[in-house]
Amino acid sequence: MNTADLIVAALENEGVEYVFGIPGEENLHLVQALADSDQIEFVLTRHEQAAAFMAEMVGRLTGRAGVCLATLGPGAINLLLGVADAQLDSHPMVAISAQASLDRQHKESHQVVDLVALFDPVVKWGHMLLVPEAAAEMVRKAFKEAESERQGATALIVPEDLAALEVEGAPLRVNRPRPTAPSISQVARAIEVIDSARAPIVLAGAGVSREEASSELVRMAERLNLPVATTFLGKGVMPDDHPNALGTIGFMMRDYTNFGFEQADCVVAVGYDPVEYPPSRWNPDHDKAIVHVHRSTAEVDAGYQLSVGLQGDVGKTLDALGEAGRRREVMPCSDTPARRLLADELATGAADTRFPLAPARIVSDIRAAMGREDILLCDTGALKMWLARLYPTYAPETCMISNGLATMAFTLPGAIAAKMLRPDRKVMATMGDGAFMMNSQEIETAVRHGIDITILIWEDGGFGLIGWKQELELERQSHVGFSNPDFVRYAEAYGATGHAVSSADELLPTLRQALAEPGVSVVSCPVDYSANAELTEKLGAVIAAL
Repeated sequence: MNTADLIVAALENEGVEYVFGIPGEENLHLVQALADSDQIEFVLTRHEQAAAFMAEMVGRLTGRAGVCLATLGPGAINLLLGVADAQLDSHPMVAISAQASLDRQHKESHQVVDLVALFDPVVKWGHMLLVPEAAAEMVRKAFKEAESERQGATALIVPEDLAALEVEGAPLRVNRPRPTAPSISQVARAIEVIDSARAPIVLAGAGVSREEASSELVRMAERLNLPVATTFLGKGVMPDDHPNALGTIGFMMRDYTNFGFEQADCVVAVGYDPVEYPPSRWNPDHDKAIVHVHRSTAEVDAGYQLSVGLQGDVGKTLDALGEAGRRREVMPCSDTPARRLLADELATGAADTRFPLAPARIVSDIRAAMGREDILLCDTGALKMWLARLYPTYAPETCMISNGLATMAFTLPGAIAAKMLRPDRKVMATMGDGAFMMNSQEIETAVRHGIDITILIWEDGGFGLIGWKQELELERQSHVGFSNPDFVRYAEAYGATGHAVSSADELLPTLRQALAEPGVSVVSCPVDYSANAELTEKLGAVIAAL
């Protein structure tokens, strides 16, 4: 057995089913060892960036680290975007990269860069294998660090000469720490803070999904009758049609849901990480009592100074709070201005017949085409602002957004991995035309593997979000426009099916057709982003009236 064989045996021991990546000269032995594995499927991608996004999606949906593989130099560098995205959004991932042989590490040499230093700013832990005998320990270390709260990315660098050396050893036993039960005294202190508050509110973040504590969150909210807002990454942990659901926070400081925070004097932050939406946005005066419920300790932030911290099992903590607290008699969230305004905006959008389509019309039609458990991946850009705010979400990880890094182009590769993991769900990747062209080559990967996904392109011929911001700050746009290929013919060139929407009434039936047909379907939908300015003006008018 060589070192590469031992590394792959250790990956099998961790329960890895997929490794995403691209072969290179320096990772030949690792790729061969993966080819000989009966448990792991090596998924050849068309770009290492896409491989990292796919591995991140595995971590996001399973809670177990996804794995991507690259060769040295440019291959490893191409992994960085997806690795950083996983780190900032706390999704477990192990990135493995080959490196030049040890005898080239100390000098200037072909394709050699310091990969440990390269990955260091964007991983929880990263190291280079220096002796073959350490391989099993380092793989276990990489997975343990990636999967421990807060979860994130790790990197393992494997020099090509070490990968080929013979070695004796075996994978280490996998043991995962059990979360601690909530402290009874801390629960009592938290309830005292909540009960004494005039207008408490719950802010639910990504940690609720990672801990699979959505049902406990709903139970606690019902027992105490508390309103629940979610971050972008928390969408769905509180079903948007639940009476206690307030909506999603994370767009503008004065969006509808934010009004609940302006009135609140206590925030119960559950599974919330400040990178999701900074405390300065919802606690600008630093005057709210904060109850922190999380597996890990709170980040230090002037706007996030705790009244009580509850570290431990999130689900058990929520149940303990629900059992110890008292029910408040307040109006249901469904009667609040925030819920009414959101519902009105979506209903108005559903009836909008303009062409190119209004963003709210596209959101409405996507929701009508998708089931409650189907998976939507929303890319970064102007469409993110519309979908994150308006798209009703009913289950965790059914509306997935890149938030901490807010990177473009994760949705297409992410959708491929999501469908591999959830073959019984419909999966749609929705993105702007700019983001689509950054990773559109992965259509070939999906076609080659026979993966059924739908790709919806919001086509406006430019970087719409940046143009919107330029209009707001500079009152004019510059250098944001570009031309596009014929997306129908482009899709067909890869062996996919292409659809072009030519009227507002065509979108919904086209989406339903695309979701029902086998293989990869690409739907191009022109969008009218003049609605961005309309939204800004509307929010300003609402604020002035409140």
